[in-house]
Amino acid sequence: MPLKGIVLAGGTGSRLFPLTMVTSKQLLPVYDKPMIYYPLSVLMQAGIRDILIISTPLDLPRFEMLLGDGSAFGVRLSYAEQKAPNGLAEAFIIGREFLSGSPVAMILGDNIFAGHGLRKRLVEAAGNAEKGRATIFGYYVDDPERFGIVEFDGSGRVVSIEEKPEKPKSNYCVTGLYFYDGNASDMAASLKPSRRGELEITDLNRLYLEKGLLNVEILGQGFTWLDTGTHESLADATLFVKTMETHQHRKIGCLEEIAFINGWISRSELEAVADRLGSSQYGQYLRAVLDGRYIDITRRKP
Repeated sequence: MPLKGIVLAGGTGSRLFPLTMVTSKQLLPVYDKPMIYYPLSVLMQAGIRDILIISTPLDLPRFEMLLGDGSAFGVRLSYAEQKAPNGLAEAFIIGREFLSGSPVAMILGDNIFAGHGLRKRLVEAAGNAEKGRATIFGYYVDDPERFGIVEFDGSGRVVSIEEKPEKPKSNYCVTGLYFYDGNASDMAASLKPSRRGELEITDLNRLYLEKGLLNVEILGQGFTWLDTGTHESLADATLFVKTMETHQHRKIGCLEEIAFINGWISRSELEAVADRLGSSQYGQYLRAVLDGRYIDITRRKP
């Protein structure tokens, strides 16, 4: 069965108050586009076209207003409510009917990934999920006590995963991108709430680890992972995207460009979006894509 995707874009965004007192944090701008464009772009780079967006009852209509049915990006978007912040793993229970036993990639709506070779890593993880294995991505951090942390043995094999440990056993955290096989919903439903009253994604990862079905891919030098959940990290993300786009003359997280390269939308459809966006910087970039200035058109699928 083809891989499906989930973007979990719920929560109150309380760490970003007062910015998020009237809107979802995943709708805040990160330089030149809404934050949710970035996680959506990751799923699209993995070749995923059937995507479920999960958010709060209050914010869900705003996402629908922004993204519609996804046809402008060559994908199919569905929407579902998470009425309360009951944990990341609940997404697979909420999305059970949507998934219908398909393998799945879930990404958190406030995560940004970038780096040369990222698409290759994503496609490999998608292939592993279709073969019955799970893949999570590790990233070096200076403050491991804030994250789920992976412990390795001397040969680099994963030994344990611990959520926000007081004494971390490594500096490699689990990022907000997860690939699972078709059993994710059933396995999530078997979890018991943690002391916080949530269904923890760390517990789901442990189940796959105990079954010998978990891969941990380290995103090392040349890759960037940003969690935009604080004012400081949001500012850092904006500066990173601006710097990269200015110097590389390529946008990060441009959904229409990815769809065009993948052959999911036609030239005329991309032209229609560029016309709608007019003289904006984003619209002018799409014009440059159409002119072949920023991409090698030979990369585009027939």
